[in-house]
Amino acid sequence: MAGHEQHYILPRAEFDKPVKIAIVVSPYYKDIADNLVAGAAAEIEAVGGTFEVIEMPGALEIPTAIAITDRRSNFDGYVALGCVIRGETTHYETVCNDSSRAIQLLGLQGLCIGNGILTVENRTQAEVRANPADQNKGGGAAAAALHLIALTRKWGAQTKGVGFKAPSEAIKLAGADNGSTTA
Repeated sequence: MAGHEQHYILPRAEFDKPVKIAIVVSPYYKDIADNLVAGAAAEIEAVGGTFEVIEMPGALEIPTAIAITDRRSNFDGYVALGCVIRGETTHYETVCNDSSRAIQLLGLQGLCIGNGILTVENRTQAEVRANPADQNKGGGAAAAALHLIALTRKWGAQTKGVGFKAPSEAIKLAGADNGSTTA
């Protein structure tokens, strides 16, 4: 079964300062969402981080909630969690594609987001993927957000050194010589 193949998991990200994460979840399928949140919470707590859970009615609202939260708060990163189970209409494709695309666009703008919105064919697949003791996709989404935060912190203050940059330690004025003043 493809769902139980062995795959490599990166070592847990490490931090010298605590991280604060917003877990944005749609509890449409409450038991599945609760398992996703449990997996994400355990991963965040394992690195000494804190989190706040924000609930939204559906997966389509998750990216908007992340964008609003980012503009009005001080979270280091976000974990998007929910579940979309294929039904009889094309609504499944719309929800899957649009929520994923919006999360990706937010990420390309610099937000650190782990996407754990499950897109599955049936409830059994969702249960296996959400279960923290099985595939733990909530924990995987939190780990992705944490790795992005670590990367941002590693290179956040660095610049590429291209173009003119004024010296950071002093402002040079025309006619001034090494800090001396002329009267």
